[in-house]
This record gives sequence, structure tokens and C-alpha cells, in this order.
Amino acid sequence: MIDRRAGRVLLVDPAGRVLLLHGGDPARQEQRWWFTPGGGLTPGETVADAARRELFEETGLRIGPSDLGEPVHHEVAEFSYDRRRYRQEQDFFLVRVADWQVDTAGMEEAERLTITEHRWWSAAEIEASAEQIYPVDLAALLRRHAADAVPDGRC
Repeated sequence: MIDRRAGRVLLVDPAGRVLLLHGGDPARQEQRWWFTPGGGLTPGETVADAARRELFEETGLRIGPSDLGEPVHHEVAEFSYDRRRYRQEQDFFLVRVADWQVDTAGMEEAERLTITEHRWWSAAEIEASAEQIYPVDLAALLRRHAADAVPDGRC
């Protein structure tokens, strides 16, 4: 079991929808799921640093350290990826944008191989979906915290 820390972002638009990425495990091509932008820390990074870096890599959105605030959710997830088992302690940060067109040009090679699309989801769409979506309590989390963020006018 590989232990690691991760920073993730709930990127929310004015309609209260969250941006999710669709991808999977290269070792299990038949399994796909939706998830928030973010990922594991590199040496010397804080959780917030990792969340900001991954948000830029996966969506093209660059934000400053003060744009994250405090985490709104913390969880421990256990999963397998590329034939390895992980125990990932992760914090989720809430960022609201006025509008954002995803730019995947900054993705690393591994991300390009596994992330195939993105989509903005409402809490109702998440609840109605039969697809795998993580974190599992995302709809409730979105309803609870999306109204807390103040739009920053970013386009």
C-alpha cells in the first residue's frame, strides 16, 4: 500500500456546477469514472500547492495561493491505479469561477493517457447518474459548500 497526500479542487461555476474529469486506470481500461481536478504532492509541496499545480495542469486555470482558502472537505480514499494500491489522504478546496474554458495543454503524459474528457455537473445530475463519481458524497458536498464561495470575476 502506497500512502500519499493529495490536494483536489471543487471548481464551481455561477450555476453551481462542478467541473469533473473523466478518466480511468491504464491497467483496467474498461473502468472509467469522474473525479475532481487534483492529485498527489510532489516533494516539498503543500496540499494547497499541489491543488493549485494540478488545477493548472488539468484545466489550464492558474490561481494564486490566496484563491484557495481553507479546505472544505477531507477524506481518505483507498484505490488501485496501474497495478498499485494507494491510501490517499486528500483535502478539497473550493474555487468559484465566473466562466472557464478548460485547456488541457498542461497535462502530463500520464494524465493525457488516462483523462479523456471533462464536463460541468450539477448536484442533481450527479445524484441521477449511474456513473462512478468521486468523491462519493460529491453532490451533498457541492450543495453544502458551493454557495459559500464568492465569484471572483475570473473569465
